[in-house]
Amino acid sequence: MNIPGNLRYTTSHEWVRVEADGSLTIGVTDHAQEALGDVVFLELPDAGRAVAAGEAIAVIESVKAASDIYAPVAGEIIGSNQEAVDAPEAVNADAYATWLFKLKPANAADVDALLDAAGYEAAIG
Repeated sequence: MNIPGNLRYTTSHEWVRVEADGSLTIGVTDHAQEALGDVVFLELPDAGRAVAAGEAIAVIESVKAASDIYAPVAGEIIGSNQEAVDAPEAVNADAYATWLFKLKPANAADVDALLDAAGYEAAIG
C-alpha cells in the first residue's frame, strides 16, 4: 500500500499536502480508493465556503458505495479540482496525484495534529 511520507493523513482517509503558501491540498488516500473500488462520481465543495474540522464537505461515489469526504482542519475552501469531477476514475489511477480541493486553514498549527505516514499506517492496520 502506498502511503507517502511527505503528507499528513486523517483517520477518515484524506491526505493533506501543505503547500509553500501555507494552503492545503487534499485528496483521498490510496487505501480509501482501493476500499471504494471504481470511483464514478465526485461532488466537491465550492470556493469561498467556510468549513469546520471534521465537517462532511464532499462526496465520493463508487460502484460499491457513496462516502463523505471530510475537512481535515477548519478553514476556507479556495478551489476544487474540476478535472477530477470530469474524470473521477483518476482517483483510482493515482490517488495522490488527483487532488480534490484546496483549503486555506484557519490555524496552520492544526495540521500538526493530523497523522503522519506511520500514524496512518497504524490506524488502518
